[in-house]
Amino acid sequence: MIKFLRLSAILCFSITLVIACNPKTGSKSARTPAKPDEPEKFVDTKPLTGTPEIDSVPPLEYTMMDAVDIMPKDSINPDTLTTYNPSHTFEHDLLHTKIEIDFDWEKKRANGKATLRLKPWFYATNKLTLDAKNFDIKSVTLSGAPLKYDYNKEQIVIDLNKTYTRSEEFEVVVTYTAKPDERESYGGSAAITSDKGLYFINPDGKEADKPRQIWTQGETESNSYWFPTVDKPNERCTQEMYITVDSKYKTLSNGLLVSSKPNPNGTRTDYWKMDLPHAPYLFMMAIGDFAVVKDKWRGKDVSYYVEPAFEKDARDIFPYTTEMLEFFSTKLNYPYPWAKFDQVIVRDYVSGAMENTGAVIFGDYMQKSKRELLDNQRTNEKVVAHEMFHHWFGDLVTTENWANLTMNEGFANYSEYLWLEYKHGKDVADAHLQTEQQGYIFSATDGGHPLIHFGYASREDMFDAHSYNKGGSVLHMLRNYVGDEAFFAALNTYLKRNQFTDVEAHELRLAFEDVTGQDLSWFFNQWFFAAGHPSLEISYNWNDATKTTEVTIEQQQLAENKVPYVFNLPIAVDLYDAMGKSRREQIRVTKRKQVFSFKSDSKPLVVNVEADKALLCVKNDKHTPEEWRALFQYGPNYRDRIEALQALSADENRPQDLFKMALTDKSEDIRTFALGSIDPTLPEVAPLIATIAEKDQNPEARATAIGILSSYNDKQYLPIFQKGLQPDAPYSVTGAALSALNKLDKPAAIEASKVLENDNSDFIIATLSEMYAESPAAEQLSWFKLREKKVDQMAAFTFFEQYQKYLIGLNNPTALEEGMVGWKNNALTPVGNSEWRRFASTKALADTRNYFQEKGNDAKAAEIQVAIDEIKEKETDPTLKMYYGLF
Repeated sequence: MIKFLRLSAILCFSITLVIACNPKTGSKSARTPAKPDEPEKFVDTKPLTGTPEIDSVPPLEYTMMDAVDIMPKDSINPDTLTTYNPSHTFEHDLLHTKIEIDFDWEKKRANGKATLRLKPWFYATNKLTLDAKNFDIKSVTLSGAPLKYDYNKEQIVIDLNKTYTRSEEFEVVVTYTAKPDERESYGGSAAITSDKGLYFINPDGKEADKPRQIWTQGETESNSYWFPTVDKPNERCTQEMYITVDSKYKTLSNGLLVSSKPNPNGTRTDYWKMDLPHAPYLFMMAIGDFAVVKDKWRGKDVSYYVEPAFEKDARDIFPYTTEMLEFFSTKLNYPYPWAKFDQVIVRDYVSGAMENTGAVIFGDYMQKSKRELLDNQRTNEKVVAHEMFHHWFGDLVTTENWANLTMNEGFANYSEYLWLEYKHGKDVADAHLQTEQQGYIFSATDGGHPLIHFGYASREDMFDAHSYNKGGSVLHMLRNYVGDEAFFAALNTYLKRNQFTDVEAHELRLAFEDVTGQDLSWFFNQWFFAAGHPSLEISYNWNDATKTTEVTIEQQQLAENKVPYVFNLPIAVDLYDAMGKSRREQIRVTKRKQVFSFKSDSKPLVVNVEADKALLCVKNDKHTPEEWRALFQYGPNYRDRIEALQALSADENRPQDLFKMALTDKSEDIRTFALGSIDPTLPEVAPLIATIAEKDQNPEARATAIGILSSYNDKQYLPIFQKGLQPDAPYSVTGAALSALNKLDKPAAIEASKVLENDNSDFIIATLSEMYAESPAAEQLSWFKLREKKVDQMAAFTFFEQYQKYLIGLNNPTALEEGMVGWKNNALTPVGNSEWRRFASTKALADTRNYFQEKGNDAKAAEIQVAIDEIKEKETDPTLKMYYGLF
């Protein structure tokens, strides 16, 4: 499952947004771009030089977490056991589930009949306990006879008609009404924002621009809000779904569509059947007006469910799906095991995407036009790969308990690396891995928790940068250590040995040990069952008398919160001679401080410790500038080059010739980094930047270069800017080109903006809002009013900031009053106004208050403050309330 960060996480990174609203500091820009050498906050959302610092997608991968304690540090109390969350204890084995269900849209209820076939796990019993949350239970029967039961709105305990032994099967039928929206409070987390299980979207049809839909979200244990089950990850069963809907809607569920029968009342019943067992949290339904685009892979159906307006873009929205199925099937030597592979996009999804078996659900951030996708294609690729890989790691082989969640999510995270490496090359994959590692390291500032974490406070806490980022990084280290052939052979063994069962980390260890013949307990103990990561200081000394290079490696990590005092680290060391040729030495770091000596005829040009760049660690590598230069020139890996550039960029006297060389590097990330570090006034640099601005295949590099060209204020680059305005250009490039044109030829930019005003791209909306705020005109007001209704996510920050500036500059009191009324309404109306919109609207009010304070109009400022106080009082989101307290 791909998890999104909520606005609360964004605000924790962007506290300057709040400071900007403090009247003591005045109004400042709300944008806080990350420095190039800092971990990226989100995939594909790096700021663009000279362009709006937003992207057209919300933050996508769960790569960054708040810098807060992951869990309370264990306190030593000899009188109590430490917290331990065990796997579910089986009383019964759930063999099969048949669900017959229809819906009351008006009441947001589901009427269901669940037929469950079970048998006792081992011990004979006359009781059955099922998870069934907030139901109205109509009846419970066995062989047509009613059964007695007790129900506490969480579980139903049923008195069976006799005592059953483990060899006896029985069927219980529960008739019920599910009421997912009728609770006093709801659960959820920063990763999965709600636990309703069953969701009705625009059920009354009153939101004109939003389709009516019903969909489900089961992870972690929320599917028991719409059908009774044993809602645990170590349970699995086969499945049948009879879904009755209005005939105008399409349905989707797990397995194959066996039949679709019209009913006399204008409804239709679709019968979906799943013959292979899977966990109850992977059961799904999606209902709505979808366009369905069909593909095939090895004779199996592959379908893309999108809103009708995006039918022509479906294959671009879900890129390379059939190629990925082939790649992963071949790489694992285990063909995709399920009957079909469907992907569906829904509105108002409560997370990023979910790997429901054979029927993946995605949020509508994925749903874009082909042109919009030019800026975000890698994002969609990674999300598709992530959810697809779960069909082996998570669906076929499922975590035994939430403490072992990385057995699902670590593999799915690493699939992104595997796909990028295959499709786009090792440099792209290594850049992605670096971002993932940095995201984990940022989250583990207090030492973090073990990857296999039985002491979690809430199972929802497991969906963090440990289970995802660290899990994927640890698998990469394991691959690097045992080698590719052994790694994938061991994964095949693991899958075949554990197919259709639940697992814990030791079963992965045993598969690797059986394949490699090695005892790998040391690796699993320190990377899976201990917390933290090594922090290394590496220094070098050349002894000319003995012709010896001494490498000193000191482990400096704090040995607290279950972080090892010493890690066992096999490391490759490459020594480069004066000609740039390397020889490799293998070392093993097993002490807190260790010195390694290497003989050579002359002092090496550079010594590259951890030459494979696979180790998850913090590293202080004490190279000289000359050694960093050599590493950039001769190091074979992306990480060699980027680490060298990052180190050298910190020097005011950075070697500009090296950054000039980096402008033509094969890596798009290197080129983009170099653009942000080079002195653009140096001779012969401008033509290189112009080439990137005109021809680079990477939209971010191209847009960044256009922004730099605009700083030259030279009309010779107008053709490049005009090219960037072409309708086939990525929107990030068009936004940058329009901003650049606005600096050189405002009338031409205004004319070009008219053609773009109907575009929905966040890049374009941000660029136009900045342009119009800079030179306010009355005819632009209608554009702001129209866009205010729809702008959301990160784009809302820039838009509302510029809208406020526009209204102040327009000097139209009536328009300003109307704008403030709209902002207040946004902030006070949670339905239809996300956290992003509410925060950005409230900030616009605070900035306006600040403006009137600076102008000496205290009465008007006080009037606006009353509105802000009302917003503070009525806001229910705790994070927004906290930040509003600083306004």
